[in-house]
Amino acid sequence: MTTLALAVLGRGLVDPAQPVLRADDEALLRGRAAFETTRVYAGTPFRLDQHLARLVASAARIDLPVPDCDAFRDLVAEALAGIENASLRLVWTPGPSEGGAPVGFAIFGAIPEEHEELRARGMSVVSLPIGVPYRLRAEAPWILGGVKSTSYAVNMAATAEARRRGADDAIFLAEDEVVLEGPTTNIWWRRGQTLYTPSLETGILAGITRDFVIEDAATLGYEIKEGVYERAELAAAEEAFTSSSVRELMPVVSLDGAAIGDGHPGPAAAALQDALRRAAGAR
Repeated sequence: MTTLALAVLGRGLVDPAQPVLRADDEALLRGRAAFETTRVYAGTPFRLDQHLARLVASAARIDLPVPDCDAFRDLVAEALAGIENASLRLVWTPGPSEGGAPVGFAIFGAIPEEHEELRARGMSVVSLPIGVPYRLRAEAPWILGGVKSTSYAVNMAATAEARRRGADDAIFLAEDEVVLEGPTTNIWWRRGQTLYTPSLETGILAGITRDFVIEDAATLGYEIKEGVYERAELAAAEEAFTSSSVRELMPVVSLDGAAIGDGHPGPAAAALQDALRRAAGAR
């Protein structure tokens, strides 16, 4: 990622090449920190308040101090000068385990150019089992289901495994092949005019872009059904796509080497992508 700007709570804009965290910050030593990522459209971060609310919730789940949302808003506004389109990541760390203060920062990055090429051709995904019941992910507080934590090694390893298998991304499966989510995305599929997606009871992340799809789908003529679904239902779909803040709506055209639908991006993903851009003021 090309860094466009970096701002730190209590310091303001800083040179991205300068140190921000101490070597003994628990974010580095233990991966104990919360983060949020959104996209900036025409100089405005999309649904920043919802992302800050989720940052607060994630911080509470991993026993971090409550982040100051107003201070983060001011920091983002200060750093936004001259930035029109970018990704924005907010990070909140506990600081050193002994005697240190929490650290918060906002980092702006360029949107990868390959996203539009990938959207045009559609993604191939592989399913990767994680070997636990979906209810355990939702109910066991130590698994941190639905939390945006910087403990992302498993997610990145899943993405690397997907690419090793010749695919673009992965979809996690719980026990009994229950569909969950991608390493950084929520998953959707369509049959007729109905859009299906795993429910929050499976322990998935409550994605902000996922919320947008749920809110906007009816205006485009689609019904939403959230539930507990097995891999076979995704495989038999007429169309599939993922949702995330930076990639937005991304068509999925194959699962484990087999085409989904006709093997091409479908109409629901295209319509929702257009709706998202309009809602964000990008069109």
